[in-house]
Amino acid sequence: MSVRQILTSLVLSALLCGASSLAQAQGAAPKGAKDAAKPAAADKPAAAKPAAKPESAAAAAAGGAEPTLIGQFGTWGAYTATPNGKKVCFALAKPSSSKTNPPNRPRDPAYAFVSTRPAEKVTNEVSIMIGYALKPGSESSLEVGGASYAMYTQGDGLWIKNAAEEERMVDAMRKAADVTVKGVSAKGTETTDTFSLKGLSQALDKLAQDCRR
Repeated sequence: MSVRQILTSLVLSALLCGASSLAQAQGAAPKGAKDAAKPAAADKPAAAKPAAKPESAAAAAAGGAEPTLIGQFGTWGAYTATPNGKKVCFALAKPSSSKTNPPNRPRDPAYAFVSTRPAEKVTNEVSIMIGYALKPGSESSLEVGGASYAMYTQGDGLWIKNAAEEERMVDAMRKAADVTVKGVSAKGTETTDTFSLKGLSQALDKLAQDCRR
């Protein structure tokens, strides 16, 4: 089992078994989470595959490494887990609003992740699981703090195109009220998701402390 599959399972398990405050803030289980280190432009990772059921995802978590909710900060839940003995920390939220054009097109829930994996020297990596298959080769963007960041797309996931900009983007996310993510589905539907950033800074600070241990 890949680290991506394990992290996906851990996130799904967390949402299945987590505290009621998380259930109120986040709702249904996400499609997946990215696990690879920041990719080179020519080496984009495969998209995470969704688990068929939360129960099977939880059962797939290796070695009983179930995630631990270490804090709920606004709309963001802060988690840690140790799949295969390697610590993983992540903040997770779902959109405060979602729109499609044409309107009311069906899709799975979207989720935003900010992940830290010390063993891979990855800190505060932003990924979006958008809730549908993205149009191959389409352009997506993440808008925060008056700036727009190009995101590359693969499967149902979005990651920043220029890894050198990620630290600046996360810093803007810490200070802003919300972030807007735009994408285009394989069927041509345009989507706009807005995520509240209330509590993100506190969640990342908590994870930074815990991931050092």
